[in-house]
Amino acid sequence: MDAQPRVLSVLFILLPVLFTLRPVLGLTECHFPALFNFGDSNSDTGGFSAAFGEAGPPDGESYFGAPAGRYCDGRLIVDFIAKGIGLPFIDAYLNSIGINFTHGANFATAASTIREPTSSLSQGGVSPFSLDVQSWQFDQFITRSQITYKKGGVFKELLPKEDSFSRALYTFDIGQNDLTSGFFSGLTEDEVIATIPDILSKFTTAVQNIYWQGGRSFWIHNTGPLGCLPYVLDRLLVKAAQVDPVGCATPFNDVAQQFNRKLKETVDQLRKDLPLAAFTYVDVYSAKYSLIHQARKYGFEHPLRVCCGYGGPYNYNQQVGCGGTIVVNGTDVLVTSCQNPSTRISWDGCHYTDAANKWVFDQIVNGAFSDPPIPLKKACHREAH
Repeated sequence: MDAQPRVLSVLFILLPVLFTLRPVLGLTECHFPALFNFGDSNSDTGGFSAAFGEAGPPDGESYFGAPAGRYCDGRLIVDFIAKGIGLPFIDAYLNSIGINFTHGANFATAASTIREPTSSLSQGGVSPFSLDVQSWQFDQFITRSQITYKKGGVFKELLPKEDSFSRALYTFDIGQNDLTSGFFSGLTEDEVIATIPDILSKFTTAVQNIYWQGGRSFWIHNTGPLGCLPYVLDRLLVKAAQVDPVGCATPFNDVAQQFNRKLKETVDQLRKDLPLAAFTYVDVYSAKYSLIHQARKYGFEHPLRVCCGYGGPYNYNQQVGCGGTIVVNGTDVLVTSCQNPSTRISWDGCHYTDAANKWVFDQIVNGAFSDPPIPLKKACHREAH
């Protein structure tokens, strides 16, 4: 092929890509002064620990060197998001000791759902801090923080400025527990799917509330591949025909994908209903499934086997969690972490390791898994929609 035709051929291939990237490349970075997060244990940085007792060792060992309120050996995706926009890690709203809320607050708590729970934590294992409660806490935080901020003195060093709320990034990672709790309560796949419209109606209400309080930049994660979580695989008997080539339970993943499709439609509608806001829908499902499917390629091993667990095909036992003690042949055995958590994806059967969370963040930070395909640092721009 002559040089000129070859150049023209390459240009024809690249032009669509260049035109697609052009709007994003021309956008300035947003400089978010604060981050406010809503979610469950996937993004809980200490809320559940503050309310119900600290997550004990070996949680936190890989990064913090001690428990840090996270159900992980280190950082969560929300921690990487905070650092990614130039902020310190955000503290849990429920934590009252030594907290600086200047750069935002985290309302997420482990075991939280979008819908209000129908049973207590001890009965159903679901947190009382559902998304509507987190939304009410946010309302209080705005009002009370600004009243206190105006008192001056040390409070100005501990609380956000008034304009931080309209310029902040609002992140969501919640919905997983609504789906799994449906399965665990005995609902069929179709019955769980039938609950999705109501779940997303409640989600819409929470987002609208934040919008009317001044929130304008929303970064929304879909739910991950539930059928690849060891605690799901261990807890329910999954027939061989219901397991995909990776070893994940297809009924759970099918429901997760159905939820995600409806969530994306919900976000599309929110864009229309709340025109002053910028919404970024982030497909963490695809990023996480890619990691599990090609674990060895990315430097991980045993993608469905727990790092901090004990017994069974997944190294998981629902009777004793990470850091607990189990009696084996009359001897107390402490459930500790694996030799090298950085090569594992699952930390405790439900949550990802620090290394896996970092890998997922690295995939989503530049917009490759987002709609619109916009980087984290430019997520305040609604023009890209």
